[in-house]
Amino acid sequence: MTADIALVLLLLLAALVLFVTGWLRMDVVALLVLCVLALLGLVSPAEAVSGFSNPAVITVWAMFIMSEGLTRAGIADGIGRRVIRLSGNSEIQMIIVIMLVAGVLSAFMSNIGVVALLLPVTVDAARRCGIAPAKVLMPMAFGAMLGGLITLIGTPPNLLVSIALEKTGQNGFHLFDFALIGLPVLLAGTLFVAFIGRHLLPDTDPDRASLAGSKNLSDQYSLQERIFALRLPTPSLLAGHTLEESGLINTVGLMVIALTRVNETFTLPSGQTVLKAGDILLAQGKFSRFERLRSWNSLTIEREAPLLHKKLLAASTIAELELAADSGLVGEALQHYRFRELYQLNVLAVKRAGQILRTRLADTLLAAGDKILVQGSQSALDGINKHTAFSAVRVLSSDEVKQHYNSDERLFVLGLPADSPLVGSTFADNRLGDAFDFRLLGLFRQGEIIQQFHSDDKLEAGDLLLIQGGEEDLDILRGFKELERLDDMSPYLDLLAKGKLELVEATLHPRSKYLGKSVNALQLDKRYKVEVSAIWREGRAYRSALGSMLLQAGDALLIVGPRSRLARLTDSEHLIVMNPIQLKPVDAAKAPLAAGLILLMIALTVTGVLPVYLAAIFAATLMVASRCLTMEQAYAAIDWRSIFLIAGMLPLGLAMQHSGAAAWLANGVLAGLGQFGPLAVMAGLYLVTTLGTLVIPTVALVLIMAPIGIMLSSSLGINAQSAMMVVAVAATSLASPVSHAANTLVMGPGGYRFIDYLKVGGPLSLLLFIITMMLLPLFWPLTPA
Repeated sequence: MTADIALVLLLLLAALVLFVTGWLRMDVVALLVLCVLALLGLVSPAEAVSGFSNPAVITVWAMFIMSEGLTRAGIADGIGRRVIRLSGNSEIQMIIVIMLVAGVLSAFMSNIGVVALLLPVTVDAARRCGIAPAKVLMPMAFGAMLGGLITLIGTPPNLLVSIALEKTGQNGFHLFDFALIGLPVLLAGTLFVAFIGRHLLPDTDPDRASLAGSKNLSDQYSLQERIFALRLPTPSLLAGHTLEESGLINTVGLMVIALTRVNETFTLPSGQTVLKAGDILLAQGKFSRFERLRSWNSLTIEREAPLLHKKLLAASTIAELELAADSGLVGEALQHYRFRELYQLNVLAVKRAGQILRTRLADTLLAAGDKILVQGSQSALDGINKHTAFSAVRVLSSDEVKQHYNSDERLFVLGLPADSPLVGSTFADNRLGDAFDFRLLGLFRQGEIIQQFHSDDKLEAGDLLLIQGGEEDLDILRGFKELERLDDMSPYLDLLAKGKLELVEATLHPRSKYLGKSVNALQLDKRYKVEVSAIWREGRAYRSALGSMLLQAGDALLIVGPRSRLARLTDSEHLIVMNPIQLKPVDAAKAPLAAGLILLMIALTVTGVLPVYLAAIFAATLMVASRCLTMEQAYAAIDWRSIFLIAGMLPLGLAMQHSGAAAWLANGVLAGLGQFGPLAVMAGLYLVTTLGTLVIPTVALVLIMAPIGIMLSSSLGINAQSAMMVVAVAATSLASPVSHAANTLVMGPGGYRFIDYLKVGGPLSLLLFIITMMLLPLFWPLTPA
């Protein structure tokens, strides 16, 4: 092994570790690989950036645009009607129809685009026919991935292996060469799933038992278990306060569904709605948490705040933290509880553009450059340097704090009587310091100062809590005590029955920038005047305190609102709505034109007038020129993460060839399997690639395996197209919900668990292996040329 081979393999190993752990985004890893290869001299600077002009990269982004053009031309509505007509009420027929439709579309569209297009169509068709969506969503995703094997442009791996062949001076694949194996694989996979695989799929997730044949999303998510009504007495301490000021939304974590005043009902009232005595609030959330907060009313106001504050300051340090531009806290609400759990520091104030923010900090969205005033022990402050969230840390003297922040203001002490229901409860139970505008600065117990406490620590009788906040908030707590709970749920049912409120189910688009962000970051309440009512994740529904939940790929979101506002969600580029509301008929006038442009691209490619990448650009440009979509929509349609991933990893393939790493790995495979013949070697290549799809992004895996496959075919003296076909087919990832975005996309809406993909995708992958090994020698002989 040479030094260059060792360097390439070490870099490959580092990239794989980063891909598997997710410490860095995949596209960032790819760009780092590109730069390190050039720095080490393993590729030339021109080769390092050559991926951006690679025909495969160009074709992929052009296909994203064409997929979006077909989607916006309104073909989904027509497909939905035909699927229902062809499948009738038969589960087997529906699986066959939807898999074949997805497969044919994926031959000429991106896999993800097809799944996003067909997701609402499939859910709607299944529910109308009384079939559990879980029975058809995974088959639809599988059909899309198998259909990508029919043509050269069906999926990026096909393009990449063809380009790899051309780079070595050999003939690449033609547009329909993949169909020789792709069509049998699609047909066999469809029959397997329809007659065998469907029995391995759940009828539906056991916790969503009412999903099959039901349009009642409220029942599916068991919303009524979390809905209750509250009435403000006459008079009420909460009267005159807005909903936001009342703490019912942000502190208790309630979603106010409706407000009834006299004989008039207001659905989804805004946070600025002023409460009046006699109002009835229909709310969703945990009533137990509301009850715990009402227990705060048992606390007594003491008068030792200045003295106790001086003692606390003597035992602690105050510092100013500057928020870094790339901090994960940027754009997130400042949640005192989470901040203290992460850093063991209390937030006292935020300075922004010369302005001091001391109130309602829990609702403040942090911005880069914000200076956060914190208080805590010296050891906690020393540990802050380990975190990259802050670009600067500056310890302040007591004089500086008073001069710039006036921190002595709004301090008071709450005593915990022995008969308080809070005695024995944990800090996690009460979220002390997050309630209203309170910050718990310290705890005094039997003469000792406690400023570092954990979520499982318990409160004791006689504790004194030093609080920074407004005493007026205590009046709101007393107002909580006054609220009367009503058990009659008929108002809620009436709102749904009479159409004043409706429910839709949606999932995040794989390209959404809100993956990993909080529900609040979506700002659906501000943009569309609707609310997220529940989230389905990994087999269970979450129905309270949703605002701070971080969104994950595969989540299903239940959204509530008036019909006219829910209809606007279909315009969101970040959401795919499973049961979209259409206020006007879908305009499919452009559908024939969009389909015709796809046929034009095929004709130009097959006749050899233009290479596939130029034909794709030409067709994509004509889609924009003919107004199937706008240029802004075209730009937004491109999954730039995939583009940078491909362009960044392509130089690694070159480095593996130049350094001899590919030949070294190929020789290792030959040493183990070469004695059994070429078919055994190809089988080994297939199985290694298939196993790699469980943990490695498909595109990156193909770029790693392609040079090895070429070297293996060269050593065996067989046509390199045989090895490249094996790599392309084996890269079809079916057994994991996270290895391909198409699988992830249907996970939440279908209520699937990881094991469901293994139960169906595992046997299906084995079937693909058998078919490929049987057909490969027929079309690409494995005998030496």
